[in-house]
Amino acid sequence: MSSLYYAGRAAALISMHDKERVILPALNRFFQSNIIVVRNYNTDVFGTFSREVERPGTQFATARLKAERAMELTGLDIGISSEGSFSAHPLLPFLPWNVEIVLLADKKEQMVVHGEHATGNTNYGQKLVRDMDEAKDFAEKAGFPHHWVIVRPEHDRHPDIVKGIDSWSKFFAAAKFAFEQSATGLVFIETDMRAHANPTRMEAIAKAAEDLASKLASSCPRCDSPGFAVVRKLRGLPCEWCGLPTDEVKSSVFACLKCTYEEEQAVASATASAGRCPRCNP
Repeated sequence: MSSLYYAGRAAALISMHDKERVILPALNRFFQSNIIVVRNYNTDVFGTFSREVERPGTQFATARLKAERAMELTGLDIGISSEGSFSAHPLLPFLPWNVEIVLLADKKEQMVVHGEHATGNTNYGQKLVRDMDEAKDFAEKAGFPHHWVIVRPEHDRHPDIVKGIDSWSKFFAAAKFAFEQSATGLVFIETDMRAHANPTRMEAIAKAAEDLASKLASSCPRCDSPGFAVVRKLRGLPCEWCGLPTDEVKSSVFACLKCTYEEEQAVASATASAGRCPRCNP
């Protein structure tokens, strides 16, 4: 699909944490740079990483709510949003895992297209510390002050939270305050995962935005709608030696979000390495 699909239409991007810095470069070409950024809305109502506000639904559902709010606030019929999540790595649960979604909702066409990026490249972490040296050690390992941190007394739900810690002077002042307020002598310190406070996360958002751009540039061969992308992968690529199916991907199924047309596309390789075969390499 050419970038002319959205010609003459404007979109609203909602973000109060500077995400437009990495989202606009990926998406501007589709709207001839006619993307309005909604900065003065408190998106913390959709949840905070530091747990003061719980997220109202799944990551995808919350991203969609944000996009809908962007449309409501501007009167436009295209909304763009971003939503991140942090959890344990799916294969190595002792490591952190970051998933970023950048979503476009088109009310006129009744379509939602989203880009996604999942990565283990994150400094996400928390720790209960007993003294200033331990707090400083955590901050240094988290990449502070380039990456900000959050400090509070005692535990991860204590209401006396200090954010916006972007310098060592602010860090020592916040940690001193937290230790003074702590009834247990412990202080809870964590990485600040807000996009403007975490350059590593901002890089992941940029890649999710690029994934969305790739999907918007892929049109359905039947109805020409954007978002013609892979919805599932089929396994069973035959072994190069014995011809039996392996667990390797043999094809990808692309689907249209609007007309539901599907198309199976085979991978470039006709066979899988014998090293991936359960019979030839049990």
